[in-house]
Amino acid sequence: MSVTTVRAACPHDCPDTCALRVTVDQGRVVKVQGDPDHPPTHGALCTKVSRYAERTHHPERVLRPLKRVGPKGSGRFEPISWEAAIAEIAARLKGIAARDPEAIVPYSYAGTMGLLQGESMDRRFFHRLGASLLDRTICASAGGEALTATYGGKVGMHLAHYAESKLILIWGSNSIASNLHFWTFAQQAKRNGAKLICIDPRKTETADKCHQHIALLPGTDGALALGLMRELIVNDWLDHDYIARHTEGWPGLRERAMAWTPERTAEVCGIGADEVRQLARDYGTTRPAAIRLNYGMQRVHGGGNAVRLVAILPALVGAWRDAAGGMLLSASGWFKRFRNEAALQRPDLLAGRTPRTINMVTIGDDLLRESSPGFGPKIEALIVYNSNPVAVAPESPKVVKGFAREDLFTVVLEQFLTDTADHADIVLPATTQLEHLDVHTSYGHTYALINQPAIAPLGEAKPNTQVFRELAAAMGFDEPCFRDDDETLARTAFTAELDFEALRRDGWVKLPVAEAPFAEGGFLTPSGKCRMAAPGLGLPDFVPNHESALSTPALAQRYPLAMISPPARNFLNSSFVNVKSLRDIEAEPLVEIHEADALARGIADGSIVRLFNDRGSYRCKAKLSTRARPGVVNALGIWWRKLGLDGHNVNELTHQRLTDIGRAPSFYDCLVEVAPDLTSA
Repeated sequence: MSVTTVRAACPHDCPDTCALRVTVDQGRVVKVQGDPDHPPTHGALCTKVSRYAERTHHPERVLRPLKRVGPKGSGRFEPISWEAAIAEIAARLKGIAARDPEAIVPYSYAGTMGLLQGESMDRRFFHRLGASLLDRTICASAGGEALTATYGGKVGMHLAHYAESKLILIWGSNSIASNLHFWTFAQQAKRNGAKLICIDPRKTETADKCHQHIALLPGTDGALALGLMRELIVNDWLDHDYIARHTEGWPGLRERAMAWTPERTAEVCGIGADEVRQLARDYGTTRPAAIRLNYGMQRVHGGGNAVRLVAILPALVGAWRDAAGGMLLSASGWFKRFRNEAALQRPDLLAGRTPRTINMVTIGDDLLRESSPGFGPKIEALIVYNSNPVAVAPESPKVVKGFAREDLFTVVLEQFLTDTADHADIVLPATTQLEHLDVHTSYGHTYALINQPAIAPLGEAKPNTQVFRELAAAMGFDEPCFRDDDETLARTAFTAELDFEALRRDGWVKLPVAEAPFAEGGFLTPSGKCRMAAPGLGLPDFVPNHESALSTPALAQRYPLAMISPPARNFLNSSFVNVKSLRDIEAEPLVEIHEADALARGIADGSIVRLFNDRGSYRCKAKLSTRARPGVVNALGIWWRKLGLDGHNVNELTHQRLTDIGRAPSFYDCLVEVAPDLTSA
């Protein structure tokens, strides 16, 4: 067999959605590279995905169906046949569905962002079954709904135009680690004289490379945006014409912003008043000015309001007039008119039923609930795919307790024995991106991509689409849509406006989005204007954290350190944690703590410490680091629990309370205390 190169796409939850070239020799992937011809990717890949061959050919891949033979959580299984596995799953689901199909819950997220393996045949299956719906909110819904409230959709400026900006605010984004291809354009701008400012509680690798780092306290981004607005007003750095013609609701917001003096803003944000003044001056007097906002900053109680406030800033200074001005949080809304979502997911199979909705963030609480009129039936079965909730869902002590229920039937489609798979009754081997067909949109650029399978599925692994076809057949679902193959699904995913033959031929298709999409207004709202006061939401405001000195002073006395848990540079959520070359780089779970906070607690660099609050306790190594600002600790995640010191990870400490908008988690809204671990002395 000769060496071949296959066009593919990165499937992971990252805005870059890279085009790949996969080299195959004798049926084995030997190299994964960025496609040099794809403009956003331009031949570069992050360290994680460049090791994708190691992940696909990993010696610990699950390659046969497995049935549990030990206690839940023990990871003890024995192989069974596909026929036996499908028959047992179907029998169990039929029995539960006969009582109440809503007692069956799917649990999935963005383990793959592909439209086929992530949201096609699976959705058809659960719609036809009448299972509970899942509110998939664990990452981005607070920011997404806030952006939609302001602009009418999840839309923004083009990635490549950042290279032409003269000022870039990198807000809540460690772009070097989580948005590498934006960073390359930002670097071009920097070489051309642009000023780069990083706004982030942590002094990230990105902050190291910017001209300025503003280390605000977690959850205070909305206060900073209001403080900037006031300075823009009092110094008359506003584009009055743009505001008058292309916005609505400004008078009310203007009045609200005037209360946020630099001193008040600085006190709330934990920064200097002069930092507020200078940032406003830079933003109000530089053109073109651009903001790259990312999702970390919306993982707090007031995250939705904060995104609304930041998203309004470009309209106040008329930044949208320039292609290299404006803002980008997500570009996924540009794909909306090209996606054939209803045809792919078939909600009509619900046949008029309106099942309850389970929020994936509160799965810990929900698995422990009994049947009740307000909740519905007790959850009796979980089908988990494209996710690892035992590791990634908040307040994991409750999540683990729920997954450990002996009366809960759990099926996990997986590539590895993750923390969640260890709790399954049946594990079904899933293909990786290099072994199946898929199509992709992006939330960081405006190119649709196709992923061609590079190799045949290893062992007995099957794509998610095939698993749900087989389950549908075993359940007796005889609708023709359950016989659609992956090629048919791929062609169904997009409307006729997107040229599928060009997608197949070239590997990607660029959407026809204007270079300066809101230069003359034309936002996707009903009025075509940027909305400062949104229906049902009113005017945005600063909303303090669930847990902070402002909102819970007594709690802050007991747990005086704010904890954020951004991803380790070489992991993506809980993916890649078991790739040895990447885990070797990260070495071990750790918490970054400022020297002043460490000295006050008798903590030495490299010592084992205990992070704790009322929800739990987590042991890891302390790293005294200027990456942590005083009063904030950075517990880098998300390690698999079983790779932690005590079989725990940082979500031992997080809570299940939701954001102000979007029903999303508040991972970075968490108070803790840190102390030396006396048991390791």
